[in-house]
Amino acid sequence: MPRILIVDDDETSLRTLKLHFSERGFDVGTAGDADSGLSALADHTADVVVSDIRMPGRDGLSLLEDIREKYPTTPVIMITAFHDLDSTVAAMHGGAVDYIQKPIDINELEAAIDRALIMHTEESGDALVLDSSDVGGTIIGRSRAMKEVFKSIGMVSQSRVTVLVLGESGTGKELVARAVHKVSQDASQPFVAVNCAALVETLLESELFGHEKGAFTGAVSSRKGKVELAGDGTLFLDEVGELSPRMQGKLLRLLEEREYMPVGGSTTKHSLARFVTATNVDLEDKVAKGEFREDLYYRLNVVTISLPALRDRREDIPLLVEHLVKKINRDLRKGIRRVPSEVMEILAAKDWPGNVRELENVLMKAVVMAPGSSLSIAQLAEITNQDDLHELVDETVNDPEVRVSSASLKEIERQHILHVLNQTGWHKGKSCDILGISRPRLDRRIREYDLSAGK
Repeated sequence: MPRILIVDDDETSLRTLKLHFSERGFDVGTAGDADSGLSALADHTADVVVSDIRMPGRDGLSLLEDIREKYPTTPVIMITAFHDLDSTVAAMHGGAVDYIQKPIDINELEAAIDRALIMHTEESGDALVLDSSDVGGTIIGRSRAMKEVFKSIGMVSQSRVTVLVLGESGTGKELVARAVHKVSQDASQPFVAVNCAALVETLLESELFGHEKGAFTGAVSSRKGKVELAGDGTLFLDEVGELSPRMQGKLLRLLEEREYMPVGGSTTKHSLARFVTATNVDLEDKVAKGEFREDLYYRLNVVTISLPALRDRREDIPLLVEHLVKKINRDLRKGIRRVPSEVMEILAAKDWPGNVRELENVLMKAVVMAPGSSLSIAQLAEITNQDDLHELVDETVNDPEVRVSSASLKEIERQHILHVLNQTGWHKGKSCDILGISRPRLDRRIREYDLSAGK
């Protein structure tokens, strides 16, 4: 049976909570202060710790710190009679999985303990365990498609040939451009990036080619453009397919003659920069429709590097998750150390229409909201589209090669419990044996999911 350790200097509260949870099938230990609580954990580990914050001597936050260090997978729920923001923030920053205020709502505490038990089960299973090693290296992948990308980067970096990077939004086209620059002989020179879709034509022209003083209203001084700033380095033009016909002509002249003129200028300047361009649109289709200059297309399409969508290289997702979580830990000063196998299976099964950028966004939200040191299925269900996630779980449950815990999502758990109850003719004793849970917990689930015979 699950074991709960309750730490509180209020003896009445200890007795009440111990009686309540013992009657509901839990093994309950108690301690009257932080040091006694830590000793109790050393003697008999717990599945969940419930601790008061304000206690004589060492407080609950100090106990929480010790537990996170010595028993990192043990979830801790903090309780307090002081309704202040500082205590809440300190508890959550310290790694508490939940925070309950006094007077205790017993249903709220029961729900918090159930969530913590699921989390503890996930953390006790198979998981990707993260270390704090360096997160260097920006392009991640071992799939065959990514190996071809790496080969292409290595080949084109040996010359200053113009490169066109193709791929859906979020696949990492700028990372490829930076990699080409980084491994080239001109790596010490500047890398300058411009998003061609981010500015209107007049501003984009000034951004690229610079302007002279008085060229337009507000031009109080001369300003160098990105082309000049790139020098002998690399100029990366993202979303090049969105250029206006006029800007297409200016870019063509720059590529053919290596010449350009600042806005309002009268003197031609020259560029020796390498050009790497990128787009997520079909340039051939735009050429056929007369929306993109054919001569410019051929100038850009000297060497092409095509980035695969994330759904086409699912085997790289665990590597990406490990890399991204480490990066997020560093950037946001978080301490996620585990990604349970159930979480990884869900992540690997999703199509990710936003590709790596979407994956990173979801992981960032999950890491920020994670109360402990592990990500959980529940967090993904809240962050991603609920219907979509349920559909994914339904698919993976039927796939013998992808196993997802029946407790991963509430709907899956509900269906499983109802199926077992119907199979046993609603014999709760037999159902508890099959489900591996206590009778009180089964009763709580029946009430929570509004289950009844015939449903």
